[in-house]
Formats: sequence, C-alpha cells, structure tokens
Amino acid sequence: MKKAIKNLAIVALVAFTSFAFTTKAGEKKDIKIDKSKVVWKGYKVTGSHEGTIAIKSGSLTFEDNKLVGGEFVIDMTTISSTDLQGDSKGKLDGHLKSDDFFGVANHPTSTLVFKKVTPSGKNSYSVTGDLTIKGKTHPITFVMSIYGNKATASLKVDRTKYDVRYGSTSFFDGLKDKAIYDEFDLVSDLEF
Repeated sequence: MKKAIKNLAIVALVAFTSFAFTTKAGEKKDIKIDKSKVVWKGYKVTGSHEGTIAIKSGSLTFEDNKLVGGEFVIDMTTISSTDLQGDSKGKLDGHLKSDDFFGVANHPTSTLVFKKVTPSGKNSYSVTGDLTIKGKTHPITFVMSIYGNKATASLKVDRTKYDVRYGSTSFFDGLKDKAIYDEFDLVSDLEF
C-alpha cells in the first residue's frame, strides 16, 4: 500500500510539474523570402526615390489562427533603388549603403521583433515591435493585415532615431531644396 501511494505521489508530482511548465508555444510560420517583397520610399523636397530591400529571414507566430508574434531580419546590403537607371542608380545605391545613410559595411542587417500584437479588426492587427537599424533599437507601431497565407504591413520610420542624419533638417540648417525628409515608408507584402 505504501508503494502504491508513493508511486501515485510521484506520478502526481511529475504531472503537476509538466503542466506548470508547459506553455502554448504557438505555430511559427516561416516567411517565403523568394515570394515576399519589401519596398522602401524616401521623400525629399524635390521629389522621392523608391526601391527594394531583401528579407534575409522571417517568421510569424500564430495561436488558434491569430497572429501573436513575429520576427524579421532584413539584408541591408541589398538596398537598391528601382526608380533610377545607370550611373544615377549606382550613385544612389552606393550612397544609401554608405555611412551617410545605413552603413551596411558595419551594419549588414536590421531586425524587427514583435513585442505586442493586438487584434484590431477582421484580419487586422496592431503590432508594436522593436526595430533595430544601425545597432539602434526603438519601438515602432504599425498595422498588419493577414489573408490566408499572405500578410501586408506599412511602416513609417523616422530615420533620425537610427542615426541616419544625411540631409535632415533636424540636424543641418540651410539645406533648402537638398533636404531629405526624416520619415520614410516601408511596405511589405509577405507570403508564408
């Protein structure tokens, strides 16, 4: 009888320990980087430029078919303009990769890690995450929409928070028509 009680106590202790430390991890779905796209658009007094940048890796996490998390690594070495050709394209692409802008030699990746996800409508979520560019991390909030195995999101990024100062009237006076606005857009179309 003592042995049966002892065995029952051990089973109960193992079961309690297992339940106490088991959490629902959620289902992590990897982003298909070859079928996903991130477009950037920067604005200046005299117009704008746009281009693409590649996702190095990424995933979205779901629980009960609801978005609960995500994380992305962006390959900054792939930043490229799509609105220019020839020498003009080469100059802009090189300048964006230089220390004046994203310093890709020292900071080849940027990251986005979701910290809080709140449903905000059918297929829509308000996401707050930590965005890291040039080794500097700041929170950013944006809306992400999910339809089947696709997701879209638009982020407005204040580049000055990440020490991207070139042409910013927040740091330099007298730029006139050479000024570049502090905020740029990132629009992502993702497939997972």
